[in-house]
Amino acid sequence: MGFFETLKNGLARTRDNFTHRISSLISSTSFLDDDFFEELEMILISADVGPRTTVKILDAVRQGAKAGRIKSTADVMPFMKNYLVEMLKDEGQRTRIGHKPTVILVVGVNGVGKTTTIGKLANYYTLFKYKVVLAAADTFRAAAADQLKIWGQRSGVDVVAHGEGADPAAVVYDGVQAAVARKADILFIDTAGRLHNKSNLMNELEKIYRVIKKEIPEGPHETFLVLDATTGQNAVLQAKAFAETAKVTGVVLTKLDGTAKGGVVIAIKEELGLPVKWIGVGEGIMDFRPFESEKFVEALFG
Repeated sequence: MGFFETLKNGLARTRDNFTHRISSLISSTSFLDDDFFEELEMILISADVGPRTTVKILDAVRQGAKAGRIKSTADVMPFMKNYLVEMLKDEGQRTRIGHKPTVILVVGVNGVGKTTTIGKLANYYTLFKYKVVLAAADTFRAAAADQLKIWGQRSGVDVVAHGEGADPAAVVYDGVQAAVARKADILFIDTAGRLHNKSNLMNELEKIYRVIKKEIPEGPHETFLVLDATTGQNAVLQAKAFAETAKVTGVVLTKLDGTAKGGVVIAIKEELGLPVKWIGVGEGIMDFRPFESEKFVEALFG
């Protein structure tokens, strides 16, 4: 099964909660009246599109009707489909790989799948012949380094790790040195699961940034925030908190296959201005790809 079919299958629950409900609404009336817009608003909110983004979409539909591009409710779905593709587009590069080594810091709260995400990213880039090094700077969670080493073995990449409870900044320093010495293309840095209200952990993150910049002034070149799609608007709140502290450049959204709240993709991009760069729609090592707005919307609308 190709990735598009995997994505389409993975979005089944979101599609049931989003596009199928919109289709039912459209089939029940041909009038673009207040009742229609109220029902459409409820559908968007329940799919975790977010209140601000919901208002923006509704305003666009109303303007489309006013301009004559939407003549009846039957025109709403194709209009929304095109509108969401444009809304989700990111004009920048998916992931900037250029500087040797390109340093990518991976952050997020516990349980969202950071270590697994790094393992899958390592596998993805090694398939394209990039030389990858991993740094296990999550020294707080038991067996986090061991988990990363397993992923390293699967992908055939080096893993730099210290013992449990070691200074994460020291691991990062050794990781940077190893990546430079081994002429790696990419260094992925795993970090401990940080909650936005843990100021000491955020201070530690700042220390990691300083260590990286001392050795590679342009680094980190990317900071990926990993979010769990099943948490819906809580993921948006996490993203807001991390964006204020961690200089986030893009979001990795995991577990899209297990949620009816896939509309959070739209909320993250529109309300926070953060591009979703990677998505996970399954547990398999290949169920993880760069985010493409056209394919996502196509799969969402079925």
